[in-house]
Amino acid sequence: MKMKLTLRALPVVLTTLTAAASICHTTLAHADEVPSNTVRVGMYFVFYHVKASDISGPYTPAGVNLDLKDTQTAYFGYIRRLTSYLDLELAFGVPPNTKTVGRGPATLGSVPYNGQTIATAKWLAPSALIEYKFFSESAALRPYIGVGVNYTSFYDRQVTAAGAAGTGGPTRLSLTSSVGPVGTVGLKYQFGTRWSVNASYNISQVDTNLKTDTAGVIRTSRVHFGPQALVIAAGYSF
Repeated sequence: MKMKLTLRALPVVLTTLTAAASICHTTLAHADEVPSNTVRVGMYFVFYHVKASDISGPYTPAGVNLDLKDTQTAYFGYIRRLTSYLDLELAFGVPPNTKTVGRGPATLGSVPYNGQTIATAKWLAPSALIEYKFFSESAALRPYIGVGVNYTSFYDRQVTAAGAAGTGGPTRLSLTSSVGPVGTVGLKYQFGTRWSVNASYNISQVDTNLKTDTAGVIRTSRVHFGPQALVIAAGYSF
């Protein structure tokens, strides 16, 4: 009797296993269709929001300050799909040659200062962000938000002829590195499985100690950059 019940149940068991295998195969096939990696290439449009303490030191009048000119540079990003709703983005740009302009007195002594380009420097500023994507993975248009950390290092620092004239001679410039938060909001439009376009707006915080050395005369300032960047990019997934 037990053998008869087992034999009668066998077709049901086989049917159930076949259905389960079919579902698993469909699920795995769907997972395989969603690429895990994306590379993006585009442009950063960087808008600096600078707050700096007045430059202090010997022979420096009150009110001497600085600002930065906005710039553009190439953007590169690598995005790793963690889940259907979470991504990890590693972003960086070609270090732009950023121009620092004088703010404050029209002149330092008889030397023009206000509005003059007094120094230049390049920034290496990679960021890592965790991003949450809205809507389902089948949606072509997906907004997202993200938070992360930014590391900024300054190099190729140069004081211009106008800056040297204002400081009183050839001058060395140093800027300390910075680690700070970064946030983003963005929108991705997917073309099929592989190609996409992306637009995002990023806000980060960069703080540095500025020091100049003019034949032993040291001048300093604490500089807060609040760079904001519009990113327009194309992506390829694999």
